[in-house]
Amino acid sequence: MEHGSTTLSALRQSLSAAVPAGHSDEDGVRRQWWAALATLQEDFLLPQLPLRGLWLAAPLPALYEPELLLHLKGWVWAPDSLERLRGSVAPLLPGAAGSRGTPAPGQLPGFERLQLSDDDGSDPLLLLITPRLQVALCLDGPPRERRLVARFDPAGLSAALSLLDRRLQQQRPSAAAELRRALRELGPLANAEDVALQFWPRMAERLGTIAPSLTLQPLVHGGNRAETPRAVSSELALLEALTHEVRTPLATIRTLIRSLLRRSDLSAVVRERLEQIDGECNEQIDRFGLIFHAAELQRQPESDETGHGERERLARTDLSALLRQLEPLWQRQLERRGLQFELQVADELPPVLSDPSRLETMLGGLVDRFSRGLSGGSRVRLSLQPAGNRLKLQICSEGTRPQRPEDHRRVGPVLSWDPETGSLQLSRQATQRLFHRLGGRLAERSGSDITVFFPVC
Repeated sequence: MEHGSTTLSALRQSLSAAVPAGHSDEDGVRRQWWAALATLQEDFLLPQLPLRGLWLAAPLPALYEPELLLHLKGWVWAPDSLERLRGSVAPLLPGAAGSRGTPAPGQLPGFERLQLSDDDGSDPLLLLITPRLQVALCLDGPPRERRLVARFDPAGLSAALSLLDRRLQQQRPSAAAELRRALRELGPLANAEDVALQFWPRMAERLGTIAPSLTLQPLVHGGNRAETPRAVSSELALLEALTHEVRTPLATIRTLIRSLLRRSDLSAVVRERLEQIDGECNEQIDRFGLIFHAAELQRQPESDETGHGERERLARTDLSALLRQLEPLWQRQLERRGLQFELQVADELPPVLSDPSRLETMLGGLVDRFSRGLSGGSRVRLSLQPAGNRLKLQICSEGTRPQRPEDHRRVGPVLSWDPETGSLQLSRQATQRLFHRLGGRLAERSGSDITVFFPVC
């Protein structure tokens, strides 16, 4: 770390000092991050209301509970591209303020936004200070060695506050003075003796409830900015903001719904409605997860997609069993749109070579993508059968399709827009690249059917 550096990258390095190297991939460490945020807010902060405190975060707000945003003072370092898109993005961000920093009627008080520099990096960071809880969270580490860092010790937190104070002195002295004043008003700070002992078990419990689907990932990485055109960088920054805004309320709603479903006194009608809401939340979380994962993949060179490391992740996958397992879910999903679903699987099919952890979500995304243009009453038929040294998975329909995929309007490198329905979905190119990463080869003929070939083991 450069001596005296006040970058947020230097802060992450300081927080990570002496912390063992991680072994997580991006999906895994993102689940840990969301579990940590939920644990801090729901298990530690909300029970203490009303409370005083402050928080600093980058590159987007980490706190999302409205009551906490009302009580705590915040500063957020955000990408320049979000400021250029402020007119369209600001209303979507929590704490969007009026023209002079005053909350508009009915809105949450705003946090102060600061400029994120190119050498700050884009991994998430949160420093939270209240009289009874002080913690610093960040993600750190190279690919496949990612880790969640949580610091509760006074020495680490003091060093972090000193670095942020120097950063604010250089960037916005008025904010530095306000931070010092807020810290003085909080008075003596001391973590509860068992805060760290409580945090990790509770986070582990919450992590176990997060569905093993694709989580939303960061799309702006400082190391590659020089290689990214300005327009694409702005688009990815906007998608990153939307990531926070889409996943957060859906994940919160899903958690609340599942807590209600554990009750034994629910009527059949209420339970059915709650299960429908839970299904909708899962569907949209997975859908946006695929969109953002495709965007992440789009930023990688083509040669990276066939690298040895990725191929090592492919394993024997019982595609027949996976399809039968997903059949009830897809039936319920399509029934909500007035569609029917039929699955046809040949007998005694061999396993294929793929990534089973991601294939489930990708197949769900494919069914969603194919069915969104169908009119009510249509039947979606998915079949799996042998085709030489491969298995052929095919999706076709009986019914009218208002538009063909080639009639959709392209929105950036990974999305397409259906002007008839107003829905966003993965483009054909992005879908092909995702399946290629999973060992499959996708072919689509004029929207009449979609076929994916998987190599057998």
